[in-house]
Amino acid sequence: MIEYLSKVLYVLTGSRKSLIFLLLVFIFTSILEAFGIGLVGPFISLASNPESIQTITVLDWAYRKSGFESPQQFIPIVGFVIVITFCLQALLYFSAQTYVYRYTYQQKSLLIARLLKAYLAAPYTFYLKQNTANIIKNILSETNTFTTGCLLALLLFTTNGIVIGALMGLMAYSNALLLVMILVILVPTFLVFNKFGYKFKRWGKIQSKTQKEMIRTINHGIGGLKETRVIGCESYFENKMDAQVQKYCRAATLSQASNLLPNIFIKTSLIVFVVLFVSLFQILFNESGEDLTAVMGVFAVASVRLIPASSQFIQSMAKLRTSSYALDMLYLDLKEIEKREVQNRLESLNDSTAKESVKRGNQDGKLLSFANQIELIDVTYRYPGASDLSLDQISFKIKKGESIALIGKSGAGKTTLVDVILGLLELESGDIKVDGVSIYDNLRSWQNLVGYIPQSIFLTDDTIERNIAFGVPDDQIDQERLYKAIAAAQLEELVEQLPDGIKTGVGERGVRLSGGQRQRIGIARAIYHEREILVLDEATAALDNETESRVTEAINALAGTKTLIVIAHRLSTVENCDRVYMLDKGRVVKSGSYQEVVLET
Repeated sequence: MIEYLSKVLYVLTGSRKSLIFLLLVFIFTSILEAFGIGLVGPFISLASNPESIQTITVLDWAYRKSGFESPQQFIPIVGFVIVITFCLQALLYFSAQTYVYRYTYQQKSLLIARLLKAYLAAPYTFYLKQNTANIIKNILSETNTFTTGCLLALLLFTTNGIVIGALMGLMAYSNALLLVMILVILVPTFLVFNKFGYKFKRWGKIQSKTQKEMIRTINHGIGGLKETRVIGCESYFENKMDAQVQKYCRAATLSQASNLLPNIFIKTSLIVFVVLFVSLFQILFNESGEDLTAVMGVFAVASVRLIPASSQFIQSMAKLRTSSYALDMLYLDLKEIEKREVQNRLESLNDSTAKESVKRGNQDGKLLSFANQIELIDVTYRYPGASDLSLDQISFKIKKGESIALIGKSGAGKTTLVDVILGLLELESGDIKVDGVSIYDNLRSWQNLVGYIPQSIFLTDDTIERNIAFGVPDDQIDQERLYKAIAAAQLEELVEQLPDGIKTGVGERGVRLSGGQRQRIGIARAIYHEREILVLDEATAALDNETESRVTEAINALAGTKTLIVIAHRLSTVENCDRVYMLDKGRVVKSGSYQEVVLET
């Protein structure tokens, strides 16, 4: 349980002092409730026999101090105190529970924001072993499971535990037999649910995994709708979804149905208890009817609170087990991401080598400018867990305004080298300098100089305007800069033909545009954001010859004004580059002009 609590506290975002405040409120309301219920027995005895006030020390003292002439006049005062006590307790209880729900759902919103921030800031290598469906599930589904199944259940578990403890103390004070018989009902129920806790954890794990698979199935089936429709494999995805839904349905049904058992068992047992208690009370103790009435009055009022409290206590325990898998998922992801961040900070503080001086995300370092050249110095990289180097001591220079090409067979290291240049992968050794300053002195500043245009441009389901000014709020979009970017990317003809111009929606992933139009929007995006260095990763590989020619024309028009780094399989697309570097097994094996590297090979 201690390990579980430590994970919950780690995942929690913001101040934890609220939890201490809540605990104190719960203790106070529970004591107040027990006090009010404790007055019910004496009040019933007093109502049936006013003269018995002398046997109740506290009431006898209050009666004498009050100055009333007879106990009958004092009885309404006792009743009024009980009513006030219960009203105050009810108000405090409602306020506390409202605060619990508000705190819980505030935590959900904060956790979603924290997770998204963590995932966006995670090292690129983190995504090499992660599935998008799992990340979406964690942000949307597991945060809900954590807040309702872990945090809310833990708070209710604590609340009801305090209430049960206070009522148990009251029953022990009222009648020992009353306490024993209540324990006979509650303890076995608690032990049975605790013993089968592993089943709740397994059901929670099944629900979590099936949700991830359902998201994956939707992503694959709907994301590749054109291929799905043409191949005619709709039934494949339907069957996969149905299989996961059935698993989820069974686990969720068993989990929810099991939560009903405590309430049913406790209610049924208490009916049996009432009959046995009344019989044993008179047979074994031969007590008067007034005493029995007083004790049963306390029991009746206590039961109204004890039954739901005990039921929620056991249900919360079950929910904590069911949600433990979701808690582990969030805890492990946050721990891994934040552990990497700490390691990076420690390395930047303790090491002096170029590679080890990385200040990832540093906003306060020296702002980088690009006036002369970029220099790669013995750039070496190895993927986590790999034995072979992906890049092996690559060195070359790129002058401002130059266009260079990276060519080679698949797996030669071209994309890895580009990912290193983009600052997505952290070097094993070596350095990259711009005008003599390491890009790792301020990686964010370096990335602000670089624009990336991949083979498949990511477009949001939004307008052309918002896709070019990607990530910029509407009120901050510079229209002059926007149209300059459109002209530079040779998109003017397209925009003029559209009825809504730049306000035209492109559809999900740009489905309403051709491949060439999508690529030119990607170029316009890089130009709008005023990136001095453009990295084109197979930017024309998926286009037909005519479209490729138009996109290549747009790219060539940028030569001299922008520094271009081009990856290409089609060698015709790098014909106009100033220099060409041929890679093989992570090394530069040949470099020179297009004539020297391509035509003479």
